[in-house]
Amino acid sequence: MSDPLDKLSWDDLRIIKAIGESGGLAAAAMRLGLNNTTISRRLSRLEQVVGAVLFDRRRTGYRPTASGAELIALARQVEVDIVGVAKRVSGHAQGHAGDLRITTSDALLLDFLTPIVADFRASNPEVRIEVIVGNSSLNLARGESDIAIRAVTAAPPENLFGRKAATIAWAAYGRRSDVAARMPSPDELYQRQWASYGSSLSGLRAFKFVEERVPGEKIAYRSNSVAGMAAAIAAGLGVGFLPCMHGDLSDRLVRVGPVEPELSDELWILTHPDIRKSGRVCAFMAHCMASISRQRALIEGREHRAP
Repeated sequence: MSDPLDKLSWDDLRIIKAIGESGGLAAAAMRLGLNNTTISRRLSRLEQVVGAVLFDRRRTGYRPTASGAELIALARQVEVDIVGVAKRVSGHAQGHAGDLRITTSDALLLDFLTPIVADFRASNPEVRIEVIVGNSSLNLARGESDIAIRAVTAAPPENLFGRKAATIAWAAYGRRSDVAARMPSPDELYQRQWASYGSSLSGLRAFKFVEERVPGEKIAYRSNSVAGMAAAIAAGLGVGFLPCMHGDLSDRLVRVGPVEPELSDELWILTHPDIRKSGRVCAFMAHCMASISRQRALIEGREHRAP
């Protein structure tokens, strides 16, 4: 009779470990970049495979049973082993080399990605990087780009490989010199002069949010660029919505409203499965994930500077 553990993969152990360390499905799903339904279905399948209940479902959260605790301990040990082997392998390598094409948006490149690329190049001088800027999606399958770094409102296509790096918070911003110390009420805010996004960016949640709340005659300026929007607000063309990771970096801008949860995006790092194991692709994606994790408070809008 086969051992049930033979049917477990590292992905299975990662899920058990994430639930145990997070204390619930929702937090584990966010941590792994999956949805709650997927996590719940995978956990049910795993309990069937091992023939044991792995977590007690309590109102206060998920608590590991004795069997669950054993598998969590196993997952932690496997993770240590994987990291150790990866470090030894990378230590034997002579460094990565070759061309790497990255597609992203203008705002992500200007405010965020360029320093990450510079740090990566400092450690991998033989990698030549080309960044393709645009809001349209390049086809990773056709080789138009190797890696896509995107802010999206829905999960990316299933034919791509990648990870959710963070949740991007949005808030309303105004020019610092125009804003009093008191934050305006929503009614006051929506009667001010506004800058908003053009129809080509109507897929942004901020576009619909503004259209539903701000009178048309109060929208004095539109742009099809998030970076352009930040410049317009700083120039005094109106208040407008920006990702906090952009607005909070500018000394000329200040928040004039709270973070709006319904406007949030997801930051994903994507590649095609056929090249996911390429040394330079894998190295850059890992470098990005590590860099983003250190800046998660900024991305998620938790580094708010007062007027």
